[in-house]
This record gives sequence, structure tokens and C-alpha cells, in this order.
Amino acid sequence: MTEEQNYTIGELAREFGITPRAIRFYEDEGLLTPTRAGRNRVYAKRDRVRLRLILRGKRLGLSLAEIGELLGMYDGVRNSVPQLRRLQVVLAERRRVMEQQREDIVAVLGEIEQFELQCVELLAAAAGEAPRGADRA
Repeated sequence: MTEEQNYTIGELAREFGITPRAIRFYEDEGLLTPTRAGRNRVYAKRDRVRLRLILRGKRLGLSLAEIGELLGMYDGVRNSVPQLRRLQVVLAERRRVMEQQREDIVAVLGEIEQFELQCVELLAAAAGEAPRGADRA
């Protein structure tokens, strides 16, 4: 029988490029549940997998509540129909939010461009010059 590999908080922090404080935060939120050896936290392979899933969820822009819900399903039967359907709903909603954000960014960039052009024209008028790019019309 092989002994399951364990990890320290420092090892996981280094591996995933995050701080031990972030890992403790996920513990406080109930997303990770390491065992204790005295005062030290001991993380099992399960904790490492859960941390990877937490960070993936954060990259996708999911809330901690959504991540927690998905992790709860992960603890049950993996790739069950209800789990996959819920994940599909969560991802579709995230996609919708991100597409709206993209549209908003494009609109704001257009407004910025207009304001920049107005500034150029006003500065040129104040200096008594023809506006830059006026000959391109």
C-alpha cells in the first residue's frame, strides 16, 4: 500500500504561483479542508486538485460561490449528467457576461477615440493651426 502524497502550504503556493494567504482564504471560505499535524496544515492530493479547480474557476471569472457549488459536485460523481448540465449553465452565463463586457469595451474605446480627436482639433484651433489629419478627408 502506497502512502498518499501530502503537500505543505508553501509547496502548493509555489506550485500555483499564489501566496499562502490566498490558500488560507480559500480554507476560510470552505473550499479547501486540509488536515492538521500539530500547527501545520497538511494538504492531500484532493486538496491540490481542488486548488487547481479553484484557480481555473477564478480565471474563468466565476464567483467563489459558483466555484464552491461546482467543487461540491466534483466531490460526488464526476461527470454526472446534472453536474455537466450545471457547469454548462454556469459557463454559458459567464460567456454572456464576457461578451457584454467586450461590447462595452469596444464602445468605450470608440468614445475615447472621439474625445482624442476633439482634443487634437481644439488644440490645433487654439494654436491657430489646421487640425492634424484634416488633409485626409
